[in-house]
Amino acid sequence: MRNGTANLFMVFMPLLAFRSVWLTERRTAADFAEVPRWLAEDVFAEAEKVVLVCDNLNTHKAACLYEAFEPERARRIASKLEWHYTPKHGSWLNMAEIELSVPQRQCLGRRIESVEEMQAQVWAWQEDRNEREVGVKWRFTTADARVKLSKLYPTI
Repeated sequence: MRNGTANLFMVFMPLLAFRSVWLTERRTAADFAEVPRWLAEDVFAEAEKVVLVCDNLNTHKAACLYEAFEPERARRIASKLEWHYTPKHGSWLNMAEIELSVPQRQCLGRRIESVEEMQAQVWAWQEDRNEREVGVKWRFTTADARVKLSKLYPTI
């Protein structure tokens, strides 16, 4: 691990109560590119479109695919993806971030000695949550959104 740190990327499919956590040593565009590639080529290979909701991290862009793969493959993957972004100050809107806070409280909120140990902890946590089909209790309604996000919408 780099200076005792590691990076976690999470794919969370709330309607399926499924999550997949990716542990990487860095947080580069090329590291992240493997996640949308996996979704487009492996998980949803037969789908015409894969909808991604991401935060605004600089690596969470289609350009990451061109850093990691040859142009033809990157273009093919990118054409299957539909990117949507949470508001810059709206991490509370991102269910993956909400879900990613759980392993911090349940298994990662302590010193972990190695990447292998961290991977084992994350894998065990992920498997348990997926087996039990734990979802996110989303309490934010359309009415709440209209009030909370009113500054984002023009008034006529």
